Amino acid sequence: MLAFYSAILFSILILVIISFQIALAAGKPWGEYAMGGKYPGRFPLPLRIGAVIQAFILLGIGLIVLIRAKMILSFWYSFSETAIWFVAGFTVLGTVLNLITPSKKERMIWGPVSILLLISSLIVAFS
Repeated sequence: MLAFYSAILFSILILVIISFQIALAAGKPWGEYAMGGKYPGRFPLPLRIGAVIQAFILLGIGLIVLIRAKMILSFWYSFSETAIWFVAGFTVLGTVLNLITPSKKERMIWGPVSILLLISSLIVAFS
């Protein structure tokens, strides 16, 4: 049951991050909340394209967590047994980067989100 609720939490947070990435790609002036705040305002075109790519990667990561929690696509469960460790590693890296970023705004928002993603992904991975 804990894995189920952890997967739900992970999914909600991933959808928030995907929405943020899509907003960046669409030109929202939220650059100070990403990439260490190096590009305040609107992202330049290459980073906007990168935000779209990242949104797709995050979608795949979210799907892996849901599969591992046995909530969707049960025929991919055996794949998820290995792939969940990629997700866990990704969330470890994301947590470290969001906690050491020079952007205080990014650190304040995405640091706690990253920690929750890490904890919830590990709960699902160990379930």
